[in-house]
Amino acid sequence: MTETSDFLIIGGGIAGAGAAARLAPHASVRVLEMEDALGRHSTGRSAAIYIRNYGNQTLRALNAISEPVLENPEGISDASLLSPRGEMLIAGEDELGAFEAYLKGAEGMERLTPDEAVSLFPLLRKDRIAAAAIERDAKDIDVDRFLQGLARLARRHGAHFVMSAPARRITRVSGQWRVETPQGVFEAPVLINAAGAWADEIAALAGVRKIGLVAMRRSAAIIPPPEGVDVTGWPLVASASESWYAKPDAGKLMVSPADEDPVAPHDVWADDMVLAEGLHRFEQAVTMPVTRVERNWAGLRSFVADRTPVVGFASDADGFFWLAGQGGYGVQTAPALSQLTADLCLGRKSDLTDSVVQALAPARLV
Repeated sequence: MTETSDFLIIGGGIAGAGAAARLAPHASVRVLEMEDALGRHSTGRSAAIYIRNYGNQTLRALNAISEPVLENPEGISDASLLSPRGEMLIAGEDELGAFEAYLKGAEGMERLTPDEAVSLFPLLRKDRIAAAAIERDAKDIDVDRFLQGLARLARRHGAHFVMSAPARRITRVSGQWRVETPQGVFEAPVLINAAGAWADEIAALAGVRKIGLVAMRRSAAIIPPPEGVDVTGWPLVASASESWYAKPDAGKLMVSPADEDPVAPHDVWADDMVLAEGLHRFEQAVTMPVTRVERNWAGLRSFVADRTPVVGFASDADGFFWLAGQGGYGVQTAPALSQLTADLCLGRKSDLTDSVVQALAPARLV
């Protein structure tokens, strides 16, 4: 038996759930997720922070549009998805170029003295800080509440989520995309490719030109702070060269080597050597030794060449819509990108500027 709908979304992460939530009030929607739960990969392994100045100018525009939705998630949650954190950038002498490049065009960044930086994150070594700045309005995101709220909103409007349904075969028949899965066969005139690191594989399965997506591993570890030290109110701190970052997490510290190692899409895990090297870089910047790792994991960040998301209809296949390439910005840009997806799929004018819409369009990659 074939199930039909107006829109078929492949991928049940934050992108797919967000698109479903915005489309479902206006059309019939089905979401096909290859795992047995939503958000198993990149969404569920996010650093979970909103940083307005993170990414290039297109991404910063998306960040700004998304913040009000995260702050007042009407229909998604009865309370803000954001809580205070702050993001501090520090630089050694050899990182000053990267530091100044980050601050160029940034909004709301306040320069700090080394003493001020240490007062905010007392484990830092003052003698290693040549420059520092903070975005005080950076905030933690409750990612699970966000994802589950989007899924509930979509379901309230009639969307169906089909778990354990990897696409085995995709064809275009009589103006319909036909996706065969272990859970059945599904058809829709529009197929939205929100498959994260697997998005190019979905395109290949559908006979659509790939966008050059590269999946990159990002590792992290949870370590205990020094005994008696309360890190709860400290900001996230990152090196200007993106060689490590650390963020308070449930009374402990999450430390990442900020790695971006290209890998094939899979259920990724941390590389012990990469993690050890990153923890060593962190140790060089702080006064504490890393004596114990309580747990570690890794996620996938997927980029195209210009490190900007790809959102829009493919130029080489009718009804094939790209919602991919979000890199490490997928959660915090999800409100803007899911609304853009709905607007483009429903033939409506987007609130985003034409220049931003064009910067996201798949046609730029041809």
